[in-house]
Amino acid sequence: MEYLGATLTPKLEKVDSGLYELQLTTDGPATTGAEVTITASLVADDNGSLVLPTSTHFYRFHWIHTPLMLMGKTDEPFSSTIRVVGNVAGDFPVSVWVTAANCRMCRPMARSFLVLPITEFLVGSLVVTQNTSLPWPSSYLTKTVLRVAFLLHDPSNFFKTASFLYRWDFGDGTQLVTNDATVYYNYSIIGTFTIKVKVVAQWEQAMPDAGKGTMQKTGDFSASLKLQETLRGIQVVGPTLIQTFQKMIVTLNFLGSPPLSVCWRLKPECLPLEAGECQPVSVDSTAYNLTHTFRDPGDYCFSIRAENVISKTHQYHRIQVWPSSIQPAVFAFPCATLITMMLAFIMYMTLRNAAHHKDLVENPEPPTGVRCCCQMCCGPFLLETPSEYLEVVRENHGLLPPLYKSVKTYTV
Repeated sequence: MEYLGATLTPKLEKVDSGLYELQLTTDGPATTGAEVTITASLVADDNGSLVLPTSTHFYRFHWIHTPLMLMGKTDEPFSSTIRVVGNVAGDFPVSVWVTAANCRMCRPMARSFLVLPITEFLVGSLVVTQNTSLPWPSSYLTKTVLRVAFLLHDPSNFFKTASFLYRWDFGDGTQLVTNDATVYYNYSIIGTFTIKVKVVAQWEQAMPDAGKGTMQKTGDFSASLKLQETLRGIQVVGPTLIQTFQKMIVTLNFLGSPPLSVCWRLKPECLPLEAGECQPVSVDSTAYNLTHTFRDPGDYCFSIRAENVISKTHQYHRIQVWPSSIQPAVFAFPCATLITMMLAFIMYMTLRNAAHHKDLVENPEPPTGVRCCCQMCCGPFLLETPSEYLEVVRENHGLLPPLYKSVKTYTV
């Protein structure tokens, strides 16, 4: 048996492997000064085919318990019980053997022994319970009341007149002092915590000099807790309308404690995911991003399943996918053609300007034919002076009245 604060385990060993064996039981370990009970029972060692004699005085039990103080001994036909007290701390061996009642010097029919732990401190344990039980040891739910109780191991009522004081430390910064061995506490966050309690027992005891003195014993006890949160749901944050060939990001916020196993798949309808329908991924946080690019338009549904060690849940997210106004395959060829035409036009203009500049440098005067053509087409606009323009007008319009007439002068 194991007790938090004073972890002491009696060691049982079968020494003789004859036809019979002795089975030892004890209510130890114990604190110094407390009474401990040890019982030895004689049983057949052949699965019950042997029958023990029914004579009341057929067997005799022999004990060795020094330096433990014997407080009493009780013998039964096939068992014997002793009550001992240890005044100092330590691990004390206790042995017992059985002989025939009328032959103390005969060979023992069976023998056994144990090691009894005696400590200076209190012996007990912390017991943590919760209305909602989980299938994993030391695992509990957050935001649910825990009942923490200290159980004193005192089978002989050694502390029946003692008063107790408890100093609690819940591992999250909360401390408490009570006179009650049971407290109730609610953890609001997930994580692993260690509850500690220091127990002080105090009582009055008669002293050898006929007076009374105050006695005190203490003990430190602890229990480790893993607080987890049930998976209450999944919040999906993402678009509900998107175009094809557009990258979509959906954020999943989990209302529960990690680690999580997350599985998702696109379906035409919002239906739960079956076993083996998708490959789960491990998520160590409360948020996860999904990315996907749709190539075909239509109505889709994200079916999402998540679970932790406590529970699991499903969630769905509908999305409509519309065709893009300009598909990549449609505008790829026109863009390439336009770029090619622009490059060709730039090269043509560059070569043309270079050739024209070369002609101007080599032939500063235009040819006669060109000049004549320009004169005929352009007329007087290319003449160099106004006088030339007037001369041409006179030659071509001789019958018209002169441009300038003399001003007549009249005398009144």
